[in-house]
Amino acid sequence: MLIQRSGERFCADHGWLQTCHSFSFAEYQDPDNQHWGALRVFNDDRVAPAQGFPTHPHRDMEILTYVLSGELEHQDSMGNRGVVRPGGVQYMSAGTGVRHSEFNHSASTELHFVQMWVLPPRPGLPPRYGQRDFSTADRLDRLFVAASGRPGIAAPIVLQQDAALVLSRLADTRLRHVFDPGRLGFLFVAEGTISANGETLGAGDAARMSGIAALDLMGTGELVLWDVPEMAERRYS
Repeated sequence: MLIQRSGERFCADHGWLQTCHSFSFAEYQDPDNQHWGALRVFNDDRVAPAQGFPTHPHRDMEILTYVLSGELEHQDSMGNRGVVRPGGVQYMSAGTGVRHSEFNHSASTELHFVQMWVLPPRPGLPPRYGQRDFSTADRLDRLFVAASGRPGIAAPIVLQQDAALVLSRLADTRLRHVFDPGRLGFLFVAEGTISANGETLGAGDAARMSGIAALDLMGTGELVLWDVPEMAERRYS
């Protein structure tokens, strides 16, 4: 288990955007920190009211955005438009290419979300979009699989990669996630204090796991967990 403390991430203040990157992204490039298996990007973003990312392109990437607070407004070249609220997850498979914009839907409240990019199993897949609203009860004191492409593990959001996004809101609870042999795990604490296999993690801290049979969790807070395959990085956009 490799621990990345909140302050060890690359963080930047763009005025309208406060962002922290767990892996290389944009102006932050570290050849030793490119990805963790199929998980290529994990960004912790706070966007000022009525601000956001203007239309920009992506391709050959599965992009998921989990809203922690505020409201995220999305619009893309496939004709999709929507607002994702706290607890909701937006999914976009950029595939052969898509253009989209993301903005803070509110003129008065900050937007806080984590955006995660997963390498697809192969390039050139058809683009797709979806969003799902989830309540606190969906993930309270349980490991809720919000998105999955794993055989035999169903989820409301279907991924093309053999990966799973697990969300949980712990209220002084003990939970366990079991990894199949050869799998990698990435745990991020969005809020609170969590014990992960005996390691204490606070808000903004993350743990990368390899060769671990199970992850034992306890504490109080909001967490995001990825169960991903090992794979080499490819060119992305």
